[in-house]
Amino acid sequence: MADAASRLTTLAEELLGGPLPVRLRAWDGSEAGPAGAPVLIVRDRRALRRMIWKPGELGLARAWVAGELDVEGDLYEVLDRISGLLWERPEDTRSRLTALRDSVRDPKLRAAARALLGLAGPFPPPPPPAEEMRGRSGHSHSRRRDKQAISHHYDVGNDFYEIVLGPSMVYSCAYWTEDGTLEDAQRDKLDLIARKLNLTEGDRLLDVGCGWGSMALHAAREYGARVVGITLSREQAAYARKRVADEGLTDLVEIRVQDYRDVADGPYDAISSIGMAEHVGAVKYREYADTLYGLLKPGGRLLNHQISRRPEPDEEAYEIDPFIDAYVFPDGELAPMGRTLSTLEDAGFEVRDVEALREHYALTLRRWVANLEREWDRAVRLTSPGRARIWRLYMAASAVSFERNRIGVNQFLAVKTPLSGKSGTALRPRVWNEKTA
Repeated sequence: MADAASRLTTLAEELLGGPLPVRLRAWDGSEAGPAGAPVLIVRDRRALRRMIWKPGELGLARAWVAGELDVEGDLYEVLDRISGLLWERPEDTRSRLTALRDSVRDPKLRAAARALLGLAGPFPPPPPPAEEMRGRSGHSHSRRRDKQAISHHYDVGNDFYEIVLGPSMVYSCAYWTEDGTLEDAQRDKLDLIARKLNLTEGDRLLDVGCGWGSMALHAAREYGARVVGITLSREQAAYARKRVADEGLTDLVEIRVQDYRDVADGPYDAISSIGMAEHVGAVKYREYADTLYGLLKPGGRLLNHQISRRPEPDEEAYEIDPFIDAYVFPDGELAPMGRTLSTLEDAGFEVRDVEALREHYALTLRRWVANLEREWDRAVRLTSPGRARIWRLYMAASAVSFERNRIGVNQFLAVKTPLSGKSGTALRPRVWNEKTA
């Protein structure tokens, strides 16, 4: 088994049809690959069995979560270097891995398959890590299944989220200036939303997917709004209610464990939906837009803050990211920005403004990763080594995705404009900076 790294590098380059962009260190201590490059560590050959059995991202993810794969050096650089393999031609990579696994007739591939199987060790592969989402029940995006998905993602301990998110406890893209702190940027984002919604004292605000209550608290404290915040996570709701009580705002803020489809006490003057729509799903998005439209009074405003993806050449071929689906956001789906806008219009909204914040989310994610890395040992104690590894990889990879324009995030300001046509929007609602980044 000596010099496993050289053998792996040769096989990987045969598979990928080009040089490996990172250096490899194998379980036997051997190294191979470009000098000076960041190092991808294969700590256990079980990682190979996982990747042969589940070609592509899911096999890699399982090995990472199990601690069989690791990185020495800059994680962002590793992700950036391999992003072309995982994101820009993933079908080609998967097909080559599948060909190796199935030992097709090509003699070179058959020889590579035998060599890789020899390195991988006895089959079958080890079971998936305990952190992987399993046992889903019900139809996709039914109330029951959505509740399971939300619980998997959010009910992992509020103490863990305090480490990652910091004092603001805002789990969405911040709004940055060049020299601001994370807390400043999250406060500025909440205030930006409040101003876009034109909140005034006494307004009724529905905060859909209210998280740990930060938007609800900001709207009540700074604008005197009467807020109903809804979430499917009992842990989030308990945390938010305590924050509301601690700030003496129980007369203005109500936190409910409730599905958005079950809200029946409209009309509201305004609705904020911040990082919630990604959980809705394509098949339910029109229902979501219709529901929010119906809950607003005439002239009411919706601020929908939502991650988007780039359009696919064949939209029917779109698949949910397997790592995200299995370990982070089960059943979460991203839509192109244009589809979101069209659906809001189809529901009756007049879309008055769309603001792209892609670079802002990359900055936010890098701060969250830094928070996690700074208190790594405590995060592991609060959850598990696998859970902490999931979050580090998920957030770092997402930061690279935003930086490379694979995904974006946008704020849609939409109005339930009455028949009179009076939207209540200023003629020049935004002041643009003279300089752009």
